[in-house]
Amino acid sequence: MRRAALISPLALSLATGVSGCAAPGAEAASQFRPDYRGIETHLLDGDLVSFRVAMTGARNSTDVDRYAECAAAQYTLIRGFGFARHVRTKVVEEGGIWRGDAVYTISPALPDGVKKIDAEVVAADCAENGIPMV
Repeated sequence: MRRAALISPLALSLATGVSGCAAPGAEAASQFRPDYRGIETHLLDGDLVSFRVAMTGARNSTDVDRYAECAAAQYTLIRGFGFARHVRTKVVEEGGIWRGDAVYTISPALPDGVKKIDAEVVAADCAENGIPMV
């Protein structure tokens, strides 16, 4: 019994140390508190649309890309279309404010291209994740 008492504090110490470990990225995800600052849409030509977004609290440019994609998905649905194709996104960060300027084409049928979105699916995911849309 004496031996168990000596091992117990060591085991307890190891268990406490291990229990404090979190999955990689879990801490960053728990600290993600975005503040979405607005969306501007600009019809460039027929089916070509620019989405300008601003936010703070982004972890990186991917969060800004996602915000613009959500705007594009909802706009596509509002215009009566079902799909969009990503053309380009420019992201800059200055003074803690992230700004994105994304361009998408919208269409009623699945467009050609590598980066295309099903607007209904993306908009539902954005709503589920609390990302604002147009």
